[in-house]
Amino acid sequence: MRAQLARVDAVLVQALIAAALSFAHLHDVASAAGQDGWKAWAYPVSVDLLLVAAWRRLRTGNTKAAAWCWFVIALAASLGANIATAGLLDMHQVPAWLRILVAGWPAVAFLGGTLLAHTAPTAADDVARATDDQEEAPDVSSEAPSQPVTETAPVRPAVPVPVALLDHARKVATEHHTRTGAPIDTPTLRARLGVPVPMAEAIAAQL
Repeated sequence: MRAQLARVDAVLVQALIAAALSFAHLHDVASAAGQDGWKAWAYPVSVDLLLVAAWRRLRTGNTKAAAWCWFVIALAASLGANIATAGLLDMHQVPAWLRILVAGWPAVAFLGGTLLAHTAPTAADDVARATDDQEEAPDVSSEAPSQPVTETAPVRPAVPVPVALLDHARKVATEHHTRTGAPIDTPTLRARLGVPVPMAEAIAAQL
């Protein structure tokens, strides 16, 4: 346990040091490019927030292309500041192109942050939300009064299907029928959507 905590602490300290150095480099570049006072401190915060937002979208959403695009942009801004402060540029006479990039960064960061924050939920997001709702549903079986035990066939509880996922499944089924000339079966539908078996059966029943 102590060895594990030591490894976590070492990683955390390393991350804090790297973040502080990158933060300082971004501040120095913004200050050298003519952004004085609080504005120079706002630039590293903006870059880091865009980087975190893009990484979160990569981990939790399906809009991978857009998330990768903004992640690369934020990473390039951070790495560029680190390289610029390594002596490759004269920080007392910053070139015009760098001033233009620094001055235009707020608009770029605002656009990226807005698109990442307000991306419409995907079918996979709806599936995850529906699964969470099922897991959080209260178990009322223990509160029900005892009833005589009868041997009946087990009834599988209905699985709620999000509307967005059902619409996507209809498109997949239509495309499969057009391509093969046969209706899509449940295993194929489950493989195409990447959902659990109960969810796939519930979707197939509604197609």
